[in-house]
Amino acid sequence: MTTRRLQRLVLTGSITGAVIVALDGTVLTVAQPALQRDLHASFGQVQWTSTGYLIAVASLLVFAGRLGDRYGHQQVFALGILGFGATSAGIGLAPGVGWVIGLRVVQGIFGALLQPATLGMLRATYPPDRLGMPLALRTSAIGLAAAAGPVLGGALVAHWGWRSVFFLNVLPACLIGALALAVRVPVPAPAPAPAPVPEARETSARAAGAAGDRRRAARLDLPGACLLALTLVCLVHTLIALPETGWTVATSLAGAAAVVACGAFIRHERRTASPLIPLSVVGSTTVAAALAVLLAASAALFGALFVSTYFLQDVLAMDPLECGLRVLPLAVLMVLSAPASAVLQRRYGPRRTTVVAMTLLTLGILALSQLDRTSTAPAIGGGFLLLGAGFGTVMVTATAVIVRHVSADHAGVAGGLQQTAMNIGPTLGVATATMLVTLTTPTTTGARPPAGPHWTGEAFLSAMGPALLTLAAIATTGALAAFQLPRSTATDDADDDSPHPPATGGRDGAPAEAPAMTPGD
Repeated sequence: MTTRRLQRLVLTGSITGAVIVALDGTVLTVAQPALQRDLHASFGQVQWTSTGYLIAVASLLVFAGRLGDRYGHQQVFALGILGFGATSAGIGLAPGVGWVIGLRVVQGIFGALLQPATLGMLRATYPPDRLGMPLALRTSAIGLAAAAGPVLGGALVAHWGWRSVFFLNVLPACLIGALALAVRVPVPAPAPAPAPVPEARETSARAAGAAGDRRRAARLDLPGACLLALTLVCLVHTLIALPETGWTVATSLAGAAAVVACGAFIRHERRTASPLIPLSVVGSTTVAAALAVLLAASAALFGALFVSTYFLQDVLAMDPLECGLRVLPLAVLMVLSAPASAVLQRRYGPRRTTVVAMTLLTLGILALSQLDRTSTAPAIGGGFLLLGAGFGTVMVTATAVIVRHVSADHAGVAGGLQQTAMNIGPTLGVATATMLVTLTTPTTTGARPPAGPHWTGEAFLSAMGPALLTLAAIATTGALAAFQLPRSTATDDADDDSPHPPATGGRDGAPAEAPAMTPGD
């Protein structure tokens, strides 16, 4: 199989896996009311169909990426996408809401296996200087899925019920997973090298033996994985519960447990011989800055989207379809800006591209903060256009920096960290927005109703401005972090102060230029 054909197959697998996950989240939101009615579930139970999945995904992403680095992204990708499809079918056949919640948690585990592999396979297959466009196409596909998800989900629920949205991804998941297991690409034999002199031969043999010993001695950091999972479980649970319950004993204990577990994880990683997150990744200024940018951008975007949705429905009295049409410019610009950002970062460098994109994102949030009852459709659409252009560019550029910067044998960990930031960020943004609006806006009855937050239009409008200004400040911190990114793709390594291990293409130390890959690696 030629290199070009292999790259196309790998890109197809990456995009399909990412789209399946993106569609699952968007269509579920549309299907939840029908699910609640059909299964006679409470509002809290329906929330757990999303919360359980999110907690499972966020807590396992980095460990799943490490599994891919050790055992091969091909196997991990195939297991993740096949398991994701199987659990989707199980949810579609579930007899009660308890089964739905339990299977959603299991689906989150398979989703955690799947997501880092979709980035790890690109890093192992494409040269670092050609990663921009594949990542841009992947981001465009995610944006398109996010835009099409509510429409597609609404049509499915209207005609065939809520169960149909879970059967939607079963067939493509099975097809791509089977292809990932069936296709094998042989590793080309290395080119013959000149015979070394005896001293060089002996030195080379000792080095090869030492490398083999290190690979054999390397082990999975299970204690570190458990500590990180505990940290993220407690953190996500706290962020989700805070807007609804405030600082109760349970949320305080969960927050304290997250801090303690995080401290224990850092202490353990410093002492262990085989850390879950290698020093070359966690100690990199470039990677840390890119992760901070993604965290701030996703928090600001999803927090602003949450507030804006309530503004459109509670203040302007739009129905869900009208609301979706108003937000559509965000998805359109996200799709269009992703491939453009690959060109921009090659020409102007990741630093300038990301700073400008974060500035656009901040300006979009500021534009939304000025909306009121008299705002016209162009004014609303303009704010969402800025959000989409900024976030689409940031997502591609910062992700490219993370994936390109690390060696191929740590691509799974890098992908896991990127996906963790993209899961924690929205949770943080929505929690921040909800708390700010709840604290400054009275509810219609003087207390939070059991069906979720609701405010009068005038009361919500008075609190919307301060909430969006706070989210704009979060976006500004991301713009400041972007100044730590490389000036250009050519100076990626020069701008970083962390050690760079030699790049390898697979768990056995195969060269990155000729990995043994399948479409799902």
